[in-house]
Amino acid sequence: MNLTSTAFEDQQAIPRQHSCDGADTAPPLDWSDVPSAATSLALLCWDPDAPGGTFWHWTVWDLDPGLSTLREGEVPENAREGQNGFGTVGYRGPCPPPGHGVHHYHFELFALSTSLELAAGAAPATVRAQCEQHEVGRAELVGTYERA
Repeated sequence: MNLTSTAFEDQQAIPRQHSCDGADTAPPLDWSDVPSAATSLALLCWDPDAPGGTFWHWTVWDLDPGLSTLREGEVPENAREGQNGFGTVGYRGPCPPPGHGVHHYHFELFALSTSLELAAGAAPATVRAQCEQHEVGRAELVGTYERA
């Protein structure tokens, strides 16, 4: 599988509008080559560089495997979103502590063999564990962000 964005290239800076310094909207994402065995997709975004360890920015699952894109800020009607590290549900963008250096934001797309039987608002670790258990494919896009 391949995961890309028209907003930023892999290993390049995420635009301000997708961060806490801007509109805080999810970036547009495109993907291809989803395995035929996939019955659903899940998308996770996390920052391993956070001072307290892995910080979750987004978990969304039950995406139709026939989809190949999410427009900026879009979450399909039948998809479910989980908690993020800010204590809310849905996407919250990069917001590293000022002066903490460059952080790396991993957008991971999982092709899954089943729909996840999780309620909206599920904890990120629970979503991640379920994705790994039912994974039939995975793609990753990494963006960076830094606050001076």
